[in-house]
Amino acid sequence: MAPSPLGRTFPLPPFLLLTQARAKTSRRLCLQTRASRSQSALRSSRTKTWRRSGPLPDPGMHWGVGPAFLWGRKMAACGVETQILVQYLVLRKDLSQAPFSWPAGALVAQACHAATAALHIHRDHPHTAAYLRELGRMRKVVLEAPDETTLKLLAETLQQKNVDHTLWLEQPENIPTCIALRPYPKEEVNQYLKKFRLFK
Repeated sequence: MAPSPLGRTFPLPPFLLLTQARAKTSRRLCLQTRASRSQSALRSSRTKTWRRSGPLPDPGMHWGVGPAFLWGRKMAACGVETQILVQYLVLRKDLSQAPFSWPAGALVAQACHAATAALHIHRDHPHTAAYLRELGRMRKVVLEAPDETTLKLLAETLQQKNVDHTLWLEQPENIPTCIALRPYPKEEVNQYLKKFRLFK
């Protein structure tokens, strides 16, 4: 109803009533939209302080922080000193010289064969198991024997002293090329190897 100058009221035309209704509806929707946006912004600001973008990183996936590293750190934290184990190899030097003149790759392969065989044969020994638990910290020392006779004499000495080792024979020639000991503490076998120089 609309008041007249004479104090009387008259009903509004239908088109004005429709316009007023639309205006009220539009105003109400606008207010609801603003309130919804404010609440969303508030929730977002609250959750930013604790929500993570992804799962926690796995320390075992980081380079250099594998199971062996974590195991060693745990042992150190407990005050336990791990025993240093070394795998010694003695490789024939004369195979790289005339009349053999084997290439460097062939000599490296002989050392690899001997080392792998020694680890496999003595895989159940506690020293070997401990050595393989720390793959990132394995120690190998490659020494040189001047000839086949010296290599065979060393094999006999190790056999007499009950030192676990493998004498690798290259097939099909059946040529002794390398001796590999299983992993040992250095002080236990140093006396049998101290006369041999590092392989060059």
